[in-house]
Amino acid sequence: MLKPVHIRITRRALGDRVSARALSVIIDANVRVDSLPNLLGHDECHFDNNAFDRSRAYIEEQRALIHPALQAGDARSAWEAFGRLTHTAQDFYAHTNYVDLWLACQPVGMVPAANEIDPLDDALVDNPSLRSGKMYFPLGIFSFVPGLKKLVIPRMPRDSHAWMNLDSEERGPMFEYAFHAAVKRTRLELGAVVKGLTRELHRAFTEVS
Repeated sequence: MLKPVHIRITRRALGDRVSARALSVIIDANVRVDSLPNLLGHDECHFDNNAFDRSRAYIEEQRALIHPALQAGDARSAWEAFGRLTHTAQDFYAHTNYVDLWLACQPVGMVPAANEIDPLDDALVDNPSLRSGKMYFPLGIFSFVPGLKKLVIPRMPRDSHAWMNLDSEERGPMFEYAFHAAVKRTRLELGAVVKGLTRELHRAFTEVS
């Protein structure tokens, strides 16, 4: 997803659940996952190139940093780890065909509202038909350039990130499903983090009484 979209998702998901200070650090860490060094050769940060196992492992690695950081009194590092993991979790819905699979499972003739999407349908997250967009270099790089992407995308393979992504509203109505799924997933990730915390560490992480 584009950086402004990640910001909107994270604000909507967490704005009333963590302090403004915590939210600012989480958002900053979230969007920094899209820095150039993390875009090249780090499929696990974005669920690209069908790197499902590595992306899930990356989320777990970041989650594992949170509790020790809080115990050490380093809330900032905990927030940064949470920001990174939420970026990857959010990208799952924009960089895969999860939305298409979820809609295909609905009763014939029914098109649920975007905010009804289940972000963790057990039958879909490990479905053999689940796939994510591939990054084709060097041509794929130009699909991110506003003045060139309309010329480049039609020349890209249909399994490319350029074709498959739901990174922003311009990708059409399926974007709203990815957006709402990402909001719900971000809240679920917060719940998973704070569930095992003591009251003191919970307060240190959220800064909310």
